[in-house]
Amino acid sequence: MSIIKTAVGRRSFLKSTTLTGGGMMLGFSWLASCQSKSEEEIMAMPKEWFEINSYLKIGDNGVVTIYTPNPEFGQNVRTSMPMLIAEELDVDWKRVIVEQAPYHPENFGFQFTGGSRGIMSRWEPLRMAGASARHMLREAAAQLWQVPVDEITTDGGLLHHVATGKTAGYGEFASAAANIPVPEEVKLKDVKDFKIIGKSQKNVDGKAIVKGDPLFGFDYHKEGMLIAMIEHPPAFGMTLKSIDDSAAKAMPGIRDVIAIKSYQDDFEKGGFDANAFPEIVAIVGNSTWEVMQAKKQLRIEWKEIESHTETINGFRGKETKNIPAGLESSADHRAQMQEVAGRHGKIVRKDGDPETAFRHAAKIIERSYSAPFLAHNSMEPLNAFAHVDGDKVHIAAAIQIPSLIIPAIASGLGIPPENIEMEIPRMGGGFGRKAYAHYVVEAALISQRVNAPVKLVYTREDDMTNGIYRPTYHATYRAALDENNNMIAFHVKAGGIPESPLFANRFPAGAIQNYLAEEWSIDSNISIGAFRAPRSNFMAGAEQSFLDEVAEAAGKDPIQFRLDMLKQAQENPVGERNDYDAERYAGVLELVREKSAWGQNQANVHRGVSAYFCHNTYAAHVLDLIMEAGKPVVQNVCCAIDCGIVVNPDAAINMTEGAITDGIGNAFYGELTFKDGVPEKKNFDKYRIIRMAEAPKNIDVHFVQNEINPTGMGEPPFPPIFGAIANAMYKATGERQYHQPFLGSKEVLG
Repeated sequence: MSIIKTAVGRRSFLKSTTLTGGGMMLGFSWLASCQSKSEEEIMAMPKEWFEINSYLKIGDNGVVTIYTPNPEFGQNVRTSMPMLIAEELDVDWKRVIVEQAPYHPENFGFQFTGGSRGIMSRWEPLRMAGASARHMLREAAAQLWQVPVDEITTDGGLLHHVATGKTAGYGEFASAAANIPVPEEVKLKDVKDFKIIGKSQKNVDGKAIVKGDPLFGFDYHKEGMLIAMIEHPPAFGMTLKSIDDSAAKAMPGIRDVIAIKSYQDDFEKGGFDANAFPEIVAIVGNSTWEVMQAKKQLRIEWKEIESHTETINGFRGKETKNIPAGLESSADHRAQMQEVAGRHGKIVRKDGDPETAFRHAAKIIERSYSAPFLAHNSMEPLNAFAHVDGDKVHIAAAIQIPSLIIPAIASGLGIPPENIEMEIPRMGGGFGRKAYAHYVVEAALISQRVNAPVKLVYTREDDMTNGIYRPTYHATYRAALDENNNMIAFHVKAGGIPESPLFANRFPAGAIQNYLAEEWSIDSNISIGAFRAPRSNFMAGAEQSFLDEVAEAAGKDPIQFRLDMLKQAQENPVGERNDYDAERYAGVLELVREKSAWGQNQANVHRGVSAYFCHNTYAAHVLDLIMEAGKPVVQNVCCAIDCGIVVNPDAAINMTEGAITDGIGNAFYGELTFKDGVPEKKNFDKYRIIRMAEAPKNIDVHFVQNEINPTGMGEPPFPPIFGAIANAMYKATGERQYHQPFLGSKEVLG
């Protein structure tokens, strides 16, 4: 059992409040004092509250409402986060109601879903909320029953005093508990005592999703709202010149056609304000169909942009980005990357003397890998509702990071940030795309201009041709072997347009005495951003494919080859900046070797292995495929994951299965190309994604059992699948895969 301070620093505390209906509300605040407040002050949500990580309400009937703070886009945090609170509250999960919290940074802190950090960042704060509420309920019962609080036990939402035989539900003491001082510290449960955490709980939205209840941003509706759609430049590297909207305005149901500039000239962009087309044309009307028809009647002239620089104030501080002029093409990109990759890059890490080791090597293996731009293609295209009413703003937007879009909205509207309120509907997929919320700014600006509530809707074509894309990457690997086939040096040089994917301090750094990592990048006006497991989604496939080829050259089993390197990193690590835990990394390889029955080969079944560390989690896959009519068919994927404590096994398995299937589709088919700045694929008739029949016939997921605090789950299973496919395809065809997509995208629907 661990004891945790409810105060983090001298000004931090937990705050409880009574509710009008005789219930209890509990929340976290980091900047207010613990002085008592009147009911009027309490109900007004004190302005001095700076951050609440979660809060809950207990009704007089014992039903508990738990507010989940983070946005939901399919990873099931709306179920998993409330489970943390319910566990420590010691309530029956069947008596829990889950509600999505609105955007409210003073109450809920940094409401961010992405980076596979949701559960990891909320692990202690949410449990502390439940444990503190439970303590206060026990205190209230102890005072009324006049017994020591240590003799009060709880179970499933009931309070017990064994000696006197007294029992009561939480609802009976909710109001009294709200007047109990918040404890300075609380005891959190031992893992062995968990009743909810670690047990599979069904998605709290599952029934509503199946029934088609309005949960998503696209479902959002307000009486009197107008529909807006946008027209953006047809090519990256272009901007608005002039517009003839006379024909469009004459169409039935059309209210207005306006040009929108997303950012003020003096606005300093943050890391998630990326937007290739800050000047767009908006068409506003009564219905989607009418607006779509009017959109076809627009006559717009576009012009090429001039080269310029942008200062971005991101998580790593301010940095200057060069935005070149010109209309870019994929053929030119490939030639540029090959040319730059042939030069020396910026040295990011160097251990030992790799140059001498390569000169004296008995054998050198060198291979290059590349991958194209990728579109996110979330099931739900971009959308946002906005109502600007004077100096007040109401937003409802499917967005991953609400707080980081507020400065752009406030700047564009000329309205104080505190006047912006936001609902957070469920997202129909995000994968990084909905962290870049220019579409929310656009909706707000359109609403202000037409003086009406507006729902902005992107078509699939608008979404796919607007970015934000996974960059195109290139990496060259070299390995030096001595006369006994021992690897004595390793060299990686990686870059891309417009960023490098390199992680210099990840495996195999730390496992090789002589190691060199270099990086490079090429400027571009094509907008890029986070894509499921950013950068890792390329580097894992390239690295793990290369390691398999080196293992073969050394005459070693691929899994054992990796384990030998990890043993070196564990027993005699090189350097002090290694990002990974070699023992845990080896653990998933050993588990997947056991569970997949590695080495027991079946006729005509071709196996590939891959393992990777990212987002603080370790994942390893063994993939089995067969060849049918000359095409690879994935039969089975065995997966081993070490993500610490698994909060909700069902959800974790679902995320793993989704990541694996998504990765297979991208590895086989994912590709977005450009010609003179124009995306050559604008919808699913040309952009090939995986089909239902192409999903693995079986996915077998295993978790390393430990009591380490939870780490990432949404992204880590995704990167290693690329290498597992490539290595299995080599076994099947005798040909190595160096360039994604492995099968190309020639097969399209229709």
